[in-house]
Amino acid sequence: MITNETCTILFQWVFSPFLLQLLVDEPFDFGSPKTMEAKEINSPLGYGKAPWMFKGSALYQLHLVKSETARAFIPKDFRLVEAFGYTLGGFFLANYEDSPAGIFDELVVIAGIVWNPPTSCAWAARVLVNSDEACIHGRKDVGLPSQVAKFSKKITALPKTTESRFGGFLNMIGMADSPDTTSSCMNIRVSEGNGEAAKDICSINLGTTLPQPDSNKWIGPVIKISLPSFSGRTEYNPHLLKYSCQIECRVRAVPAAKISRPFVSDVDGRNSSEGESSEIDTGEDKRNLSLSVMLSKPILALEFSCLKMKVDDPTIVPESPPSETSILSL
Repeated sequence: MITNETCTILFQWVFSPFLLQLLVDEPFDFGSPKTMEAKEINSPLGYGKAPWMFKGSALYQLHLVKSETARAFIPKDFRLVEAFGYTLGGFFLANYEDSPAGIFDELVVIAGIVWNPPTSCAWAARVLVNSDEACIHGRKDVGLPSQVAKFSKKITALPKTTESRFGGFLNMIGMADSPDTTSSCMNIRVSEGNGEAAKDICSINLGTTLPQPDSNKWIGPVIKISLPSFSGRTEYNPHLLKYSCQIECRVRAVPAAKISRPFVSDVDGRNSSEGESSEIDTGEDKRNLSLSVMLSKPILALEFSCLKMKVDDPTIVPESPPSETSILSL
């Protein structure tokens, strides 16, 4: 059973190491490459020097994920941050209007949090992008489990609703919707692959609040946050890697997006048999487990607008002997 105590403990473990604070006069350095140490990498498609800059908007949604589900993605020698059989995972859904790969969408499914003293790091279960260039870069340079995908979007206008009883308080702290806004509902259908081989992964239904001209109140306060992550151990990049995303954006709490399964009974239109290769079975299992992460219980959804994200060049983490305790339990 998921309790408030479970949520509280996971939040304390995960967010206390992160560098999260309100911006006053000291934003991250998003200046020209002359002010940053940049390293040339052998990117096959021209990403060029790190760090890489991304601008756009995103939804960061945190879920309570069963530990047994998260362990299917995380290397056995890693310690999983968990409490009462759950870890903190979820997904990061972004639309980049400016990036080294141009305009593209990205869905990062986060399996859970692993412990790497003195901080905790997220581990991505699956990364879906609608850009071949971003996919190859993610696989080879960042060690991510990236796959090419299609994002089909449909927006529907919603009738206005009355203000909630928390509206006054949220308005005081700048996290409520402005009166000068219009609401709509966006449904995003995510399919992995291209053409006839594409497979529906899930549908993401989220409400959006669009500002009227000259309205700045709705987008919330400016924050900066550093999100460290592990990656690697894939067929494209066997090394264990660590990298961080330096994010500067405006943030506000929003209703959690609703996730639904594909509207098909037979996912790939055929029955599995003993003669099929283990690679196909493994790929299907990973897709199903990724969907399990998406369908797990949401506990917090944050909308990032005016997003500026700097991704540092990953570093190789030295291999160390597996610890006696592979899971960090609470």
